[in-house]
Amino acid sequence: MMRRVVVIGGGPAGAAAAEAALRAGAAVTLVDSEETLGGQYNRRISADFGIGRPLSIGHGYAAAEQRAGLIRNHPRCEYLSLATVCLIEREGECPTVHVLRGIEGERREHRELRGDALILATGAHDRVCPFPGWDLPGVYTGGGAQTLAKTQRVVIGRSVLVSGTGPFLFPVAHTLAGSGARVRAVLEANPGRHIMRHWSRRPWELRYSADKAAELARYLISGVRHRIPLRTSHAVIAVAGAGRVEQATVARLDSNWLPIPGSETTVAVDAVAITHGFTPRHELARAAGARLSADGFVEVDRDQRTSVETVWAAGEITGIGGAWAATVTGMVAGYAAAGARPHADRALHNHHLAARQFAARLAAAHPLRPGVLTWSDPDTVLCRCEGTTRGDLAAVWSSTGGDAYRPAKLATRAGLGPCQGRMCAANIAALREHPHPDARTETGLAAATSAHRPFADPIRLREVAELDSCATTAFDTDETTDLGSGATAENGAAGAVEIRTGKQQTAAPPTPTKRPEVHTAQPAELDTEGGS
Repeated sequence: MMRRVVVIGGGPAGAAAAEAALRAGAAVTLVDSEETLGGQYNRRISADFGIGRPLSIGHGYAAAEQRAGLIRNHPRCEYLSLATVCLIEREGECPTVHVLRGIEGERREHRELRGDALILATGAHDRVCPFPGWDLPGVYTGGGAQTLAKTQRVVIGRSVLVSGTGPFLFPVAHTLAGSGARVRAVLEANPGRHIMRHWSRRPWELRYSADKAAELARYLISGVRHRIPLRTSHAVIAVAGAGRVEQATVARLDSNWLPIPGSETTVAVDAVAITHGFTPRHELARAAGARLSADGFVEVDRDQRTSVETVWAAGEITGIGGAWAATVTGMVAGYAAAGARPHADRALHNHHLAARQFAARLAAAHPLRPGVLTWSDPDTVLCRCEGTTRGDLAAVWSSTGGDAYRPAKLATRAGLGPCQGRMCAANIAALREHPHPDARTETGLAAATSAHRPFADPIRLREVAELDSCATTAFDTDETTDLGSGATAENGAAGAVEIRTGKQQTAAPPTPTKRPEVHTAQPAELDTEGGS
């Protein structure tokens, strides 16, 4: 009997999982919040800009486009773009996925998806640890800086510092420099000796990662060509300016990320790109009942199966390893969810083992150290949604005689804004645990904190009320049923899942609305070759 697989996420992991499940004979429904497949890694400029070679902007785009074409045109696959998963309910053997499809702010179509297997590939977002001035205009995450360059041909500034930890700093600098910005330096917070020690251990484990080494070499050559200095044990610890970034304070750090007194220097810049690692988007995994590890990632077995029998996870929510590792784990999850034996393919087995080793090596080489907590001062905003400062939280903790999170939330509203703690919860939790950080006795800070929310994304009250008004419409793969999208149950696309649609109608998927153009004041001219 044909298995029905629901995949959430259209990035490298989700797309690879969908392709593998299709190759294994399953019917697939792929849910993607974006207009096109690719995720953050493969973001690209809209065709409306008339770029002659849109796939030349970055590494791996041609392969990603080929996979996207297979998924979009496969008779057993239904691709739902502009679809937001708002809720997962644990009922039956496989969790039920509630999807709102359409443009937020307009009337969206509600659908319920039920399959035999669920694959979560929701990815991760940049983590930024607070420092004085981090809420000024001109401070961007590395991912945000890349998105502007890739999708709009806009650079964040003319004179930029790239700071944080991890290899992601290199493609960010490459994108900015290739787009016309002057990158003053790439600042890696961890010591060079520590990084080299971990990357040089057991070199045979990297034999399946040769493409990553070639990619790194390309970025390093780009840095030499654009004369971008690389400084380890350095970081941006503060920025200042009249209404926007005008200067950044750079300090040398010890091995625990504590600034060395007297090492501070001021650099005149108009923008900084910051990435202190990544936070996995595990809200849906928690809602599905999957168990998390101590460092906030979804626990999986060798087949990428979670602690829930019918739920698999792939990509950055299981460990940060980049697009290549996400693709490999997605393929394993896709084959396994479809009922195949992924490790019967010896090459895939070897690449999967290498991908997991690569992610573990990356975490060990580029940890987030507790000294970062000393960068903020009492006036530093921690919760940007509610404007809560470190001093506000310290006052509550002092008055309550403890460091409990709930009283602090109620008194300061920290974590209760639109992002629901996605950006600030990990930093606040770290401050509670390490109010006086001394990294000599600490190994580092966790990549993320556990989060369980009834709704995975902000949802309007009208839409909440309409969730209960849905009638079930079951599509059987043995009969032909019009879905309103050109697909039929006979060709397999409609048979991918049991679907419920609002108001007892099978409404046609909404036509993607053309997004408004983004204009900025005299942006630096961009080159179509930048980015990765």
